Formats: sequence, C-alpha cells, structure tokens
Amino acid sequence: MAGVFSRILSSRTNIMSVIGVGAVAAGLLLNQYHVNAGCEVKKLYPASAEYPNMRNHQNCMATHLTPAMYAKLCHRRTPNGYSLDQAIQTGVDNPGHPFIKTVGCVAGDEESYEVFADLFDPVIKERHNGYDPRTMTHTTDLDASKIRSGQFDERYVLSSRVRTGRSIRGLSLPPACTRAERREVERVVVDALNGLKGDLAGQYYSLTTMTEKEQQQLIDDHFLFDKPVSPLLTCAGMARDWPDARGIWHNHDKTFLIWINEEDHARVISMEKGGNMKSVFERFCQGLAEVERLIKERGWEFMWNKRLGYILTCPSNLGTGLRAGVHVSLPHLSKDPRFNQILANLRLQKRGTGGVDSATTGTTFDISNLDRLGRSEVQLVQSVIDGVNYLIECEKRLERGQNITIPTPIVHFK
Repeated sequence: MAGVFSRILSSRTNIMSVIGVGAVAAGLLLNQYHVNAGCEVKKLYPASAEYPNMRNHQNCMATHLTPAMYAKLCHRRTPNGYSLDQAIQTGVDNPGHPFIKTVGCVAGDEESYEVFADLFDPVIKERHNGYDPRTMTHTTDLDASKIRSGQFDERYVLSSRVRTGRSIRGLSLPPACTRAERREVERVVVDALNGLKGDLAGQYYSLTTMTEKEQQQLIDDHFLFDKPVSPLLTCAGMARDWPDARGIWHNHDKTFLIWINEEDHARVISMEKGGNMKSVFERFCQGLAEVERLIKERGWEFMWNKRLGYILTCPSNLGTGLRAGVHVSLPHLSKDPRFNQILANLRLQKRGTGGVDSATTGTTFDISNLDRLGRSEVQLVQSVIDGVNYLIECEKRLERGQNITIPTPIVHFK
C-alpha cells in the first residue's frame, strides 16, 4: 500500500490517473506524512546567480527568503512540478509598500506548503499574528448556534457577508493548474452544486457562455467577477486562459454564491442586505456542509490538514479562509484619529466597499476580520460581531459628543 501511495505522489500523470476516489486516498497520505523534497531540477547557473534582487521589497516573502534558503530550495519541485521561483514570482514582481505588507508568495498545489516549508512557515507565522505551523494545530468549527448577538443595528450596518475558499484535493491550484485541471475543477464543483436542494438550489453561469442579459444581471447584482487586473494575481499566473472554465453559481434567492476558478478553486459566499450576521453565518455553514457532502459523494475531498486547516492559494487565507464582513457607516468615528488603532487592536481591517483593491473613500467601510488561521470560524465571526458592535457604540458616543476609548489589543499567539 505504501508503494501505491508513493507512486500516486511521484508525478502528475499518476496523480491524475487516480482522480476521484484516488484523490481521497492521496489526501490520507498527505495528512499523515510530510511530502518529501520533491524532484530535483537542474539549473544552468548557480543559485547565487539566480537569487532575485529584492533590496527595496517590503513583502513577507522578501523578509524571510535568504540566499542560503534560496540555494536550498531553488532546485526542488513539488510532485506536480511547481518550483520555488514560481511560488515567489508575484513577490519579486510586486515589491509591496512599507504600510501595506503583502504576502509575496503563493502555492501551486497542496504539496507546496511542505516542499517549501522553510519559506512558507515563517511567512505564515508573520501573516497570522504569531501562529506557528510547526508547533500549532488548527481547529474547524462551523456550529452557527454558538454565535451571540448576531443582529447589528441596521441604522449603521447596510449589508453582511461571510466567505471562504475551498480547494479540490489532487488538482493543482490556480497559479499552476493546467487547462485540463481547471476544467476538471469546474466539472467537479458544478456537478456537486447541481445536487443542492431547497433554499440552496440555484444555477451556474459560465463566463464563456453566458448571454449579455445574464452578464448584465450579474453585474447589477454585484456578483460578476472580472478578469484579474491586480498585478499580485496576474504575476502569480491566475489569469491564464481567461475566461476558460470560470463561472459563477448562485441560489435562486441570490444569498448563497460560489465563484469557480478565480483566485481559488471555489469561493463560497453567503450574503444579504441588512445586519443579520447570524442568519448569514447559518446559511454559510449549512451550504458549506452540503457542498462538502456532495463533493465527497462523488469521490473527492477538500484540501485540509491539522497544521494549516483548509489549504488555499495564498498563505494569507489558510486555516478557515474565512472573511466575515459588513458594510458599515461610521461618519464620526472614521474622522477620529484613533480609528485605525481601534481597528488594529480589535484585529479588524477596513476596505473600500468596492472590494479588495478599492479605496476607502467616504464614511462607509467594508470591515472584516484580519485573522484566518489558528482560530475557528465561530471564533472569527464572533470577533467581527463583537468588534463591529464596539465600533457602532463608539459612533453613537461620538454622535452624543461623548469620549471613546481604545480597546486593549487582542493577542492570540505569543
């Protein structure tokens, strides 16, 4: 049996030959043993000649990658053929900013996090508030009944959303997948989604075949994702062959949504207008459980291990992959010089309401959890609920001309 598993992991051909039930079997091995260093790649020039120039870089990868580490890892490839140079290319091409520190590396497959652990582990520890993947384990908790005070004051909260990502074990991730693998992801996920019933039942819209009317409706609903234009994504190889095998699925009520083959194999989103975060999270948990059940019925499973939780393309999304967020109006607090420090202490982040690359203009913000790994889904959603309620209370106090205080910083790992 051990010989069979070693052959499964030895090459892309053998991995693809056991697609289906074989992907589950390969996953069992990955959860029990570390993947070896992968195959060696001969280079014409020494590592010292290949080492990237990162003198002015500010991302996490550049902070932790040393010439010695590069020399140790640059000749390795994962069993699927992914290299260190591919993993770090987005961080080489995008130096980052002193005040906005990006991650700077991505995984091309599940094995990347093992083969290049010397780099990924310290990057993960920095990005995830001290979580050490070498000594710590991650827990998953999707029991929405544990949520407290999940209804926001809707004079301030305009909409609520919870999202995560999932990856299909045995297939390469978007930075490295072949066209055939990408199409297989679409087939597997859409086939599973067609089995959803009741309030979760819906329809899939392929970006390659949708009509102009369908496209406009998805744009009007703020559902449609477009070809990635951020250099962080394009330099990582995520826009190849666009829009081949990409699409959007949503239920008939338009409150449960799946993106296929964007930054991850699948992005799962529960959303609705108003401030009922508990209802949004309940639907999220129910839908995610059903999707996973249907995936397993078809002989597949999601990438997961006890050290890193759910495996996704960017190290910043490991663990839960969860971002629980609200669009909240804070006209007084947003002008207070203590606003950013309050957010930092509550482990919250703010974005513009147009998405990850949008500017925070005006006084309405997308506020969400900063952490992903080392805390469960229930804990992260509860932290957003508690934190946003604190922000709303600050806003109300400022409206009345009263003082506000900066909360004690939340520290998860030391």
